[in-house]
Amino acid sequence: MDSLLTHVAGMPADETLIDAYSSAVSGAVAAAHPAVVHIEVRGSSTPKAAKAGADEPGGTGSGFFISPDGYILTNSHVVHGARELKVFLADGRKLAADLVGDDPDTDLAVIRVSADELSHLTLADSDGVRPGQIAIAIGSPMGFQQTVTAGIVSGLGRSLRGASGRLIDNVIQTDAALNPGNSGGPLVNTRGEVIGVNTAIIRPAQGICFAIASNTARWVVGLLIKDGRIRRSFIGVAGQTVPLIRKVARYHHIKEETGVLVAGLEPGSPAGRAGLLEGDILLALDGAPTPAVDSLHKLLTADRIGERAIITFLRGVELRRHAIIPLEMPGHG
Repeated sequence: MDSLLTHVAGMPADETLIDAYSSAVSGAVAAAHPAVVHIEVRGSSTPKAAKAGADEPGGTGSGFFISPDGYILTNSHVVHGARELKVFLADGRKLAADLVGDDPDTDLAVIRVSADELSHLTLADSDGVRPGQIAIAIGSPMGFQQTVTAGIVSGLGRSLRGASGRLIDNVIQTDAALNPGNSGGPLVNTRGEVIGVNTAIIRPAQGICFAIASNTARWVVGLLIKDGRIRRSFIGVAGQTVPLIRKVARYHHIKEETGVLVAGLEPGSPAGRAGLLEGDILLALDGAPTPAVDSLHKLLTADRIGERAIITFLRGVELRRHAIIPLEMPGHG
């Protein structure tokens, strides 16, 4: 009778479902693990270390090959400021690595080892990822190399604030357990394709972990390999999202309820040259609304560097529009 109930309406037995899940996970791991590496950071060239006159202690993280000629994708916070990088391959080899490019704004970096014919992973189309699908994390948490955890995609379209203060958009939330050292490792689907780059956990919560979407990684990787960094523009304001006075917004037919308060200006900045003052509230750049600081950041892309734009803002109750020429953002030190 129990056996009959188990197969009602053609449903497979629990054991079959478990075996199918196990096979899916183990198959994905078998395909992906040869390309996953453990990264050791031997020292740091950060200003804090330089001031102290000595290297800061190193750290560890994970990464994975994205090409057969030695390019490795990892997190920026794993390798940023490193003096020396060592990479441990799944086959036991230990190789020196060089930093190719680093982007703290997306917490992604590319390093490279001198080797070829290496196993590498494919970046999947993360737009096709769906909540509830199996997600498998591979990395070196706490120094335990080639550790595997599995779970599901818990949510999509999350935003995570990076070390630079900018928001990282389209972040994947997963409950595949991550621990220190998992950073930079791949989050893969059941085909062993990368859907995300594991980057963060929320303490003390359990089961809330995040990965940078593979489509974001694909865009960043191309530019890091080409230029060594991601070019962005800036106008030189310290901004704060503030509510607009309703009467003023209605009078000027402003649909947004918030804007960006100019809390400070960098000396000689594009904003200062454009005549902006502390206390002004930015509303739009070339007609695109800036209801929040992050909205302004998204508009300040590389194609605006050196290009004239119109900044719309409130000065008191007066609506103004000034010409502004964004400059290239200096690289992260």
